[in-house]
Amino acid sequence: MTFWDDLTGQAEAIQTLRAAASADPANSSMTHSWLITGPPGSGRSNLAYAFAGALLARGHDDEATARQVAARSHPDLAVLSTERIIITIDEVRTLVASSQFSPSVGRYRVVVIEDADRMTERTSNLLLKALEEPPPRTVWILCAPSEADLIPTIRSRVRSVRLRVPSVDDVAELLTRRGVERETAVVAAREAQSHIGMAQRLATDPEARGRRRRTLETALAIRSVSDAVIAASTMLAVAGDDAKAITEERDAQERASALRSLGVEAGGTVPPALRSQLRALEDDQKRRATRSLRDGIDRIMVDLLSLYRDVLLLHLGVGHDLVNESIRSQLEAARAASSPATTLAVMDAVALARRRIEANVAPALALEAMLVAVSRHAVR
Repeated sequence: MTFWDDLTGQAEAIQTLRAAASADPANSSMTHSWLITGPPGSGRSNLAYAFAGALLARGHDDEATARQVAARSHPDLAVLSTERIIITIDEVRTLVASSQFSPSVGRYRVVVIEDADRMTERTSNLLLKALEEPPPRTVWILCAPSEADLIPTIRSRVRSVRLRVPSVDDVAELLTRRGVERETAVVAAREAQSHIGMAQRLATDPEARGRRRRTLETALAIRSVSDAVIAASTMLAVAGDDAKAITEERDAQERASALRSLGVEAGGTVPPALRSQLRALEDDQKRRATRSLRDGIDRIMVDLLSLYRDVLLLHLGVGHDLVNESIRSQLEAARAASSPATTLAVMDAVALARRRIEANVAPALALEAMLVAVSRHAVR
């Protein structure tokens, strides 16, 4: 195996990073700070860790290093991966301090920040100081959806590597290599719109596939304002169930691990002196649940856009490359009951709802407003 085996659809980016990782530290192809950008699901973090592993390895195929990087346990690897809405300044301050150490076993000390776009301006300025005066053997790898998500002064101090949306065939091939049947892999890759993480979930989790189908069928059944209000409630429940499925098991494992590390038996009473540590864990889990819910709602919006995009393609006489091929008959019925203009209006309403939720409008209100717009254009 190599560090690049589990990547797909990014040949140019892989070639650039591979050349940099294999170069002598004094070679001009290597620099101390990198920014990997690309749309959600394009594999930004996977590529970042593959690059980190290649930088840390002392040989071409260093399986021990690969395992340590995968477990985030390599002594020369520092990672900031948040599951909250923002990255705090204290987290970055701790990371900057660790970046000053010399590498202990690898060629470099590598620092990875996932979702660097979640830093506020004040936090970004703290990171900027570290990028301006880096130690000679420290490499920073930032990940963000686009360069515009970071402040200009940081953008000017990093080398950018841009990823593209992988093709459905590329994602399906990756899932097949991971043990998924080819037919299931193709359907999952298409319905996930080439989002690698979501395609993996859809391919391996029947409940996730069922929740997605329920969302689409709920939207197609809207005929009135009352239907819209009920549908908004249904979609919120679907997003909540999806977020719970992602976080519930992990929360329980984290709590059990924390209790073991504190010396408390399962079901035992937590001493008062230790309760603050458990409260801090619970607070982190609540923040993660909030982010998972928001991500789930946004995923519903993306699925709805794919639904109406398919209806619009049918209006235009394009009968192939539908995202939701599995419900073609319902899409045909929706096409017959609408027009291209009304379908575009509905897509605009979905896009507006996404912007409103990003601006911290209550998700329930944004969903209701969006689906009321859908009901206005529905044939009764």
